[in-house]
Amino acid sequence: MPQIHLRAEPGDYAPTVLLPGDPNRATAIARRFDGGLDACRQVNAHRALHGYTGTYRGVPISVQTTGMGAPSAAIVVEELLRLGVRRLVRVGTCGGIGRGIRTGDVVVAASAVPMDGATQTYLHGEPYAPTADHALTRLLVDEAAARGLRPHVGQVATVDVFYNPDPDYATKWRDRGVLAFEMESSVLYYLAARAAAQGEDVVAATILTVSDVLTEDVGPEQTYLPLGQLEQAVDAMIDATLGALTRHPA
Repeated sequence: MPQIHLRAEPGDYAPTVLLPGDPNRATAIARRFDGGLDACRQVNAHRALHGYTGTYRGVPISVQTTGMGAPSAAIVVEELLRLGVRRLVRVGTCGGIGRGIRTGDVVVAASAVPMDGATQTYLHGEPYAPTADHALTRLLVDEAAARGLRPHVGQVATVDVFYNPDPDYATKWRDRGVLAFEMESSVLYYLAARAAAQGEDVVAATILTVSDVLTEDVGPEQTYLPLGQLEQAVDAMIDATLGALTRHPA
């Protein structure tokens, strides 16, 4: 029986799935697959949660839109796990707050502070440290560095609010060692860890392009990369991700 939101069956997705938030980015990633869009299969279009399966350099791979925010991502990841996916990599953007982080840089999230409501709902408010798979994270870091993408590795914070009005928002979390704000990784890491604890061979990681930086003086409106520059930076990150995953298949 198909899943409620991903109208797909077991076997429709490859074991490895890239998870962009943007449906247009999912389609752009599928164009990179062997033979382009004509050679891959669209396995979901319901609710604009575009998903595609094909191969990249001969290795089976899928891409699936998550939408924006942890609640939407949680639905997608839950259903992908039910469909047999075993390696999940979020590819997206973030707002950089760490010292020395610039727009266009890459952040690889070793862990994610669960500031979002979805992860807190799963945890019933109990303390928890959502963490990426080390081996998968290492692959992404090494490939990004080999391509000159200047990866920053460490904590991100998964949040629900993009335009946060608190005056100490960036300062407080920068001083705690957080590199960037984003909106999905915490719940992805929790669900992957829960599946692994139940004996399933599931791993997850996140790689992000810094689209804007937040300081005490400027917000995303002032620093957000022009669309063309952002697309170039995201394209380079996606190429590195595909290279890492297909050189080391699941």
